[in-house]
Amino acid sequence: MIRKTLAAAALTLLMSASAQAACGFQNTVPIRMLSAGFDAWKAVSSAMAECGNVQAELDQEFAKKHVAAFAANPALYHVGGVATETFVPLLNAGTIRPLDDLVAKYGKHLTPNQLIRVDGKIMAIAMMVNAQHLMYRKDILDQLGIPEPKSYADVMAAAAKIKAANAVPFPVGATMRTGWNLAQDFVNMYMGQGGAFFGEGNRPAVNGPAGIRTLETMKALTAFMDPEYLTGDSTFVQKQFQQGRIAMANFWASRAGALDDPKESTVVGKVKMAAAPIAVPGGKPATTVWWDGAVIAKNISDAEADAAFRVLMEGMDRQMVEANNNAAVWLVEGFKPSAAAEGAIATIQAGTPAYPASQRMGLLHSAIGSTVGDYFTGKLTAEAALKAVEDKYVTAAREAGLIR
Repeated sequence: MIRKTLAAAALTLLMSASAQAACGFQNTVPIRMLSAGFDAWKAVSSAMAECGNVQAELDQEFAKKHVAAFAANPALYHVGGVATETFVPLLNAGTIRPLDDLVAKYGKHLTPNQLIRVDGKIMAIAMMVNAQHLMYRKDILDQLGIPEPKSYADVMAAAAKIKAANAVPFPVGATMRTGWNLAQDFVNMYMGQGGAFFGEGNRPAVNGPAGIRTLETMKALTAFMDPEYLTGDSTFVQKQFQQGRIAMANFWASRAGALDDPKESTVVGKVKMAAAPIAVPGGKPATTVWWDGAVIAKNISDAEADAAFRVLMEGMDRQMVEANNNAAVWLVEGFKPSAAAEGAIATIQAGTPAYPASQRMGLLHSAIGSTVGDYFTGKLTAEAALKAVEDKYVTAAREAGLIR
């Protein structure tokens, strides 16, 4: 079982005695890394590169490449940037190595919250917590006399007023690109509705009232979005915010810093971070908490693993955090929570659950992402779409030996 206390991880951050001026050693072993491309990974990979002989591939489609790349012998990458869910396929495939010896050698400064353990072994190093939470244009809401939305009912009421005032082209943005992103938005809303994903024997349980309410709520929100919302990934929504085209979004905390980057944003200082909205009265925020971090490939030499872990530690050091404090809600020593972290911290403090990562959840996530788009395009009813999700999941789960 993956053990992690996310609230403590986000709010209890230890300090180290000093920071190195740059990389503390000269790396002579060629190291390759594949990770996502958001600002936090740009900061980490740049710090790793200071050691020399580091090639980082930052790709938003990293999760699709990881499994095959790490299964190769030798592995095509030494370091993999992962998140809560994308870690599971590599773990299940047995293509990442335990890190206990390397932590003992180079990672004594790591906090307990950074050590992701599976069956007692350290299998990943977490560098940050992440969650989709409410970001909104405070200037617009203030101008229209709209209080901070606390629920999705509030969000839709606010969106209607923003639309009537023609304050922005689209009141709401969302990461609803068909596939992984759409499934993640479904998972967030479904958990906010109090839904259970599985019944006995790993059987799916999404085709019911909570699943239907989830789809109907998501569909109601699309009335306030860019008509091309099924192509909207994180980069798309980030640019919508930066260009002043949207006023609200339940958006990744890892992107918050980019909205205040004067080099590319027109809304610097105008976007407020808040807890994710609730879906039902008395419920918890309709989102999930994730960790992002790194793993080391199994199918590489011990010398390569040693060098890879060592440069990774340089990439996740205090100096990097101090130079990029607002790029993430860091778990790395030296982090000082800022306004950019307020939404993530408020979301965690409200008791938001961690994403329920597992092999079966990965299969269900994929089935959701590849299927429910037909509901939004009008090809299927909500019930028919959810039935199709369950059918697709059952087929995959039987092939994986999860259902007999």
